[in-house]
Amino acid sequence: MKINWFPGHMKKALDEMRQELVKADVILYVLDSRAPKSCLNPELEKLAEGKPVLYVLNKIDLTDFNKLENIKQDFRSENTDYVEMNSKQSGFSSVICTKIKSLCRAKLKKYSDKGIKITLRAMVVGVPNCGKSTLVNNLCKKAKAVTGDRPGVTKGKQWFRIGSGVEVCDTPGTLYPDLKDQEKAKSLAFIGSIRDEIFDEVEVANELIKRIEKLYPGTIEERYKQAKNLEEICKIRALLLPGGELDISRAAKTVITDFRSGKLGKIMIEDKI
Repeated sequence: MKINWFPGHMKKALDEMRQELVKADVILYVLDSRAPKSCLNPELEKLAEGKPVLYVLNKIDLTDFNKLENIKQDFRSENTDYVEMNSKQSGFSSVICTKIKSLCRAKLKKYSDKGIKITLRAMVVGVPNCGKSTLVNNLCKKAKAVTGDRPGVTKGKQWFRIGSGVEVCDTPGTLYPDLKDQEKAKSLAFIGSIRDEIFDEVEVANELIKRIEKLYPGTIEERYKQAKNLEEICKIRALLLPGGELDISRAAKTVITDFRSGKLGKIMIEDKI
């Protein structure tokens, strides 16, 4: 199975983000904490070069917190920091604003010494479906950015005030032209950052089962009453087509949906972290 997805609107979005970036003081980089390293887009890394970066380790309610604990310090350096959150919960605005101001403290001091109060601007970036627009709405305390549980919902840049002296710009989710690392590509497919319509869901479900069993042995059998594969899941769940044929496609959808909704447990799906 070869996964690659870089539609024209993503190239356009990256070009627009490069132009808009001159207005930004800091990058708010949203990562799905079920696959945080796979969510690091090399094209976005280039955009962020030279600017402070606040990594938002999102969807912590769905991930393996012990594994996240082991790697989260990788996102902190002299010019970067991180915050863990579930963007569907409210109350993170002050935390994010404080972190942004800390990363930009040199600029704030420079203008403060001159008696000038400035507004800091943060550009929100990330792969599709990582929770950027949900985060923006959380920070704004109202629904301003269009959201959806699928990639490609946000179509253009939007600026919003999220607190005293801080604005954020929501941007479309973007991947990169060549997904050379297919293990990362699979991780992105598992978490829903690549449109389901472009790949074979049965192949993806089989790969997902294989990955989960490697990382969390026994999880599939526990969830599906000793069933180990799609065929057995069909039999256990009575997923049948007219005539009694196994509905493998429905079983594949079931496994993918169960993983994404957390019904298979708290899982970090990356093979190598």
